[in-house]
Amino acid sequence: MRLVVAEDNALLRDGLIRLLEAHDIEVAAAVDNAVELDRALAEADVDGAVLDVRMPPTHTDEGLRAAVRARAARPGLPVLVLSQYVEQLYARELLASGEGAVGYLLKDRVANVAEFVDGVRRVVAGGTVIDPEVIAAIMAGQRHQPIDRLTPREREVLALMAEGRSNAAIAARLFVTEKAVTKHTNSIFTKLDLPIAADDNRRVLAVLAWLQSA
Repeated sequence: MRLVVAEDNALLRDGLIRLLEAHDIEVAAAVDNAVELDRALAEADVDGAVLDVRMPPTHTDEGLRAAVRARAARPGLPVLVLSQYVEQLYARELLASGEGAVGYLLKDRVANVAEFVDGVRRVVAGGTVIDPEVIAAIMAGQRHQPIDRLTPREREVLALMAEGRSNAAIAARLFVTEKAVTKHTNSIFTKLDLPIAADDNRRVLAVLAWLQSA
């Protein structure tokens, strides 16, 4: 696995490189600006990227825009975006293509090394990893009737689905059977008027797309 790391803070960039390489993930390039990021992501042998949303020169959304451009040129390119704050718009931008292999995590999550590395691996494998705080903010902001149809337990299942968890993982987290989780997920799709997708990643993307359509 060969990744590009893009972070303008030298200390954090060095920390990310050391952390990834300690877990047998090769860092093909480490850059601190969007121009170099564009160039690095254009390399055919790069498997994905871990990047900051805000980069020079304006420190607004250069990193995100570079990721969107790269995925337009190479559909499905795995990208895990790190952000200092919860920005629902950024999550929506990443999910817009509906292709999966995307992640959006707050930088604080990097401190939990095992969770962060697991998130990187899941994104590169084609999964979707969205920060729990982003999910909570999205759900809290909904005022549409369909979301109000969900029971408290279904909301818990939905949030875990959005984190990219499988039915088995959700069952383990909630201390219920996998059969019970399947029942909850089917109910969620019915209540949200969403088709039941064939795989977890498409299911998560469909749910998040609906949640972010407000």
